[in-house]
Amino acid sequence: MADYAGIICRQIDTTGKYILIGVSLGGMICSELADILKPEKIIIVSSAKNRHELPMRYKFKNIKWLHSITPKRLIKWGAQVLQPIVEPDRNKSKDIFKSMLGSKSPIYYKRTVNMIINWQREHYNDDIIHIHGTDDRTLPIINVKAHFKIDKGSHVMTLTRGDELNEIILSILNSVKEG
Repeated sequence: MADYAGIICRQIDTTGKYILIGVSLGGMICSELADILKPEKIIIVSSAKNRHELPMRYKFKNIKWLHSITPKRLIKWGAQVLQPIVEPDRNKSKDIFKSMLGSKSPIYYKRTVNMIINWQREHYNDDIIHIHGTDDRTLPIINVKAHFKIDKGSHVMTLTRGDELNEIILSILNSVKEG
């Protein structure tokens, strides 16, 4: 993931003021970018700042070999079948959710699962502002140190709780503008 963040950082215009916002895997990448770039703020949503905030299923070193031999199409199929079952908001914005899961290639799923399983980040930048739902089943809040908690928000709350997220993000952006 750190290597991927290094590639992404070259695509970010840092000549002016900027803020990074990442959701899920994008938030994990923002956590890596925090060591490389100096944005005014970093906001992550439904994400993890380091490997300690991941659930146990991503931490078992013994399953790394299993992941490496699992066909990428099976990983995609698993994500498409299991993710909607796991998340409590699965029936809200169902078509958009299914479209998002279906539009990604099998190689994308294989690479991203690999990045998460092998993520080495132990610490995180204290400037990261974390927004998390209390009912996120993909990345359960039990391991997460969030600055803002959305009651009964799921991993897909960007689709289902956009108004609440918008209010929080706008308050963060306004504090940057004032400060």
